[in-house]
Amino acid sequence: MTVSDENIKKNIKDQIVNTGGKNLLANEQFNSLKLIEITSSLVEKIKNLDIETEESMIDFVTDEALQEFCRINQYFSFNKRSVKELKDIYILFNQKIKLLDNNATQSSMDAISEEHYKNLCNWLVQTNAFAGKVYSNDQGNTQAIACSEYAPDLQVRILQLDLKNLTEPVLDIGCGRELNLVNYLRDNGFEAYGIDRFENESPYYIKSDWLEYDFEQQKWGSIISNLGFSNHFIHHNLRADGNYREYAQKYMEIINSLKIGGSFYYAPDLPFIEKHLDKSKYQYTGFSIEGYDFKTSRINRIS
Repeated sequence: MTVSDENIKKNIKDQIVNTGGKNLLANEQFNSLKLIEITSSLVEKIKNLDIETEESMIDFVTDEALQEFCRINQYFSFNKRSVKELKDIYILFNQKIKLLDNNATQSSMDAISEEHYKNLCNWLVQTNAFAGKVYSNDQGNTQAIACSEYAPDLQVRILQLDLKNLTEPVLDIGCGRELNLVNYLRDNGFEAYGIDRFENESPYYIKSDWLEYDFEQQKWGSIISNLGFSNHFIHHNLRADGNYREYAQKYMEIINSLKIGGSFYYAPDLPFIEKHLDKSKYQYTGFSIEGYDFKTSRINRIS
């Protein structure tokens, strides 16, 4: 990685920080968002990138953009197809910059920026239609609906985990980039892994959208998810355009991926599906958690 490459990464990060919290879908008169500031020095750096580094930069900016979208609203969902479409937007943007003349005017650079901005807006609404309803076009800024990296001891308490009886291997769905609970469990001698949708170099991390991941039959001893999978399931179940059917199917896949005697621990609870479980195959236990207005659920697979 050269100094020039690092400067481009810094430019990307600075741009994302600068636009953080601003409404991508705001009307022009309310929009204080200047998505990309293209300068002649940036144009020169991009033109001089070799193919391998250029591809790495596009992967980097795609992942950074996805993180920012999910920081703003954890309920945004991006499958493999939508991620590829986002990457294609950045590939097109990069190609447009490389075609700029060395003496290109600021208006030419701004036109590329505006086109890229519109492409991102269209992509967001096409992949997450509810965004167009949630974010008013006369609203300049947004309030983040973000998930957090919770401390492992807090997660153990909320999920009512009994480490003495926790069956291996353990999978944390929506583990977060820091793998707090996964690392805690591994430090305590458990074979534990985590799944989430962002880049992470840990050998115990699975990068995948949980709706696209194959949990397999009778593979896991324990599956845990604190304010993750079930939280999103509730969100989709309440939305008129929600993906609740696929979530219901994935829920059944998850509990069927448990070994006999294994358990799925999650919060918040899902009473609208838990009441329909086959009692000859699954045992439900609910826990009230002091200080919280939701319950924690444990589903034991008994046959």
